[in-house]
Amino acid sequence: MQHVRRSIVMLLVAVALSAAAVMGYGTTLLNRNFMVEASLQAGSALRLAVAALDGHLNRYEPLPALIADHDDIRELVARPDDPGLRSAANLYLKAINTLLHSSDIYVIDMTGETIAASNFDGPASFVGQNFSYRPYFQEAAEGRQSRFYALGTTSAKRGYYFSAPVRIGLQTRGVIVFKVDVDMIETTWRGSEYKIFVSDPEGIIFMSGSPEWLYKSLLPLTPDRLARTTASRRYSDASLKQLSVRRNLEDGHELMNIISDPGHGSREYLVLSEYAKSADWTVNVLIDTASVRAQTRTTVVAIVLFLCLAGLVVAVLLQRKGRRDDQLRLEIERKAELERRVGERTADLARVNSQLRQTQADLIQAGKLAGLGQMSAALSHEFNQPLAAAKNYADSAALLIDRGRTADARDNLTRISNLIDRMASLSRHLRNFARKPNEKLRPVSLSDVIDDTLEIVAARLSTADAELLIDLGDPAPVVQAGSVRLQQVLVNIITNAADAVEGLSDRRIHLTARIKGSHAAIELRDHGPGVPPAIADRIFDPFFTTKGVGKGLGLGLSISYNIVKDFGGDLTVGNHAEGGAVFRIELAVADVFSEAAE
Repeated sequence: MQHVRRSIVMLLVAVALSAAAVMGYGTTLLNRNFMVEASLQAGSALRLAVAALDGHLNRYEPLPALIADHDDIRELVARPDDPGLRSAANLYLKAINTLLHSSDIYVIDMTGETIAASNFDGPASFVGQNFSYRPYFQEAAEGRQSRFYALGTTSAKRGYYFSAPVRIGLQTRGVIVFKVDVDMIETTWRGSEYKIFVSDPEGIIFMSGSPEWLYKSLLPLTPDRLARTTASRRYSDASLKQLSVRRNLEDGHELMNIISDPGHGSREYLVLSEYAKSADWTVNVLIDTASVRAQTRTTVVAIVLFLCLAGLVVAVLLQRKGRRDDQLRLEIERKAELERRVGERTADLARVNSQLRQTQADLIQAGKLAGLGQMSAALSHEFNQPLAAAKNYADSAALLIDRGRTADARDNLTRISNLIDRMASLSRHLRNFARKPNEKLRPVSLSDVIDDTLEIVAARLSTADAELLIDLGDPAPVVQAGSVRLQQVLVNIITNAADAVEGLSDRRIHLTARIKGSHAAIELRDHGPGVPPAIADRIFDPFFTTKGVGKGLGLGLSISYNIVKDFGGDLTVGNHAEGGAVFRIELAVADVFSEAAE
């Protein structure tokens, strides 16, 4: 037993050294890996936030110049004292503001005084207010289009301002200003696992999913910074305060400690930022590192416990092996003693002696079997818990290995890049919100569009274990549309259908197309829960979504609806009599469209 005890002591020392190594180097390595994973997640959230902001603002950018070309506006700046022209301009701006769901639209003369506004009849009317101190007025008065974000001095509402000069001939006679409300984007950031906020060049937070951070500065409020902010009155009379922030770098990651309330300690965040040059602001995404630190501690503790349990199992096995060896040695000694005594017996006891030896062998065998049975029961109890823990960590290791499949990841990134190119093509058409697009429609084979669409949605259908059944008729319709935008519409609708049937027993999705007179009807039906009547009228509204926070921006169906309308068609939704939602697209058949054009 002495050598067994030495082996157990050496084993325990090895386990202790391994645990110390895990607590030291392992903690650093695991924390670095988890931090990289958190940085990738925050990077995706940052890209989505920037895309949402750019998409929301860019669709309004060309509108001031379009409104500035309107006859009523040009006549008003030519004769600003004419009450009839003021009244007509007020009504026109109010109608446009209501149609576009913007915040405010107003016209300023060259002195900076507002002479017409969409809120002319409201309690906080801009008419008569002077905004000559605003940079957006100063730049537009010099003949340039301008952007500016600020807290309204009259309305006390935050907004993003677009301005353009109103010209008569080559002379600038006034300025048109278009204000966009940013609250709807900000509300989508609340309740997320990420902290998202927008800061200006002076480090002052202008938009935030955490209201308590608004108008607080990440940088020291030096006299120069305060002077520049006060000159433009960007934040009107809002009280500016400095946010208690401490920054540091860890393995190339920027970390930020923020003390929101004195006496309540600080929280550490991993920070990713992107400067938007066109808007002149910085979008920031913060993810709380508490979960990363906790995940690292949990993993380290789990590994240490596993090492301890493994060491305990091996120690028990060594101890039991030593006992078994001692018992075997005693049995051998007893057997030798019996054989020696039997050998001294006389020949006439040889037969009895032979039987005794046989009986003795049987007893020895029975004792061995009993010992093995006891050992098996004990080992079963000792192996259950460590084996269960080992399986869990093996599963975790397999998950980490899966995340290292760079070839598959590169393939997915290529597909994502292709989708972004196609989304960029679609976003260019959003600028035509206020006027008919210049791009000419052309005959598009629905069969070809479906083939391209399947390349995009195949992975989503596979994830949802959904079956897409296609029946385009014979021959498949050729419709008047744009192939890339029509493909975008089909991708959005098929993806929504896959979301609807995922996890259900019936995961079939039916895509059919039929020619009915001068139009082709494309229907996509799923076997999901259908569309509740309460949201049927709102399902195509921008930013309306029934998905969880962060899982969707609510733009897919809204964009699809406008694309189909741009084709001269119609997109509707309803419920099938046997259950499930039915999306119906009606487009002009190419031959009929061509004949009508002639």
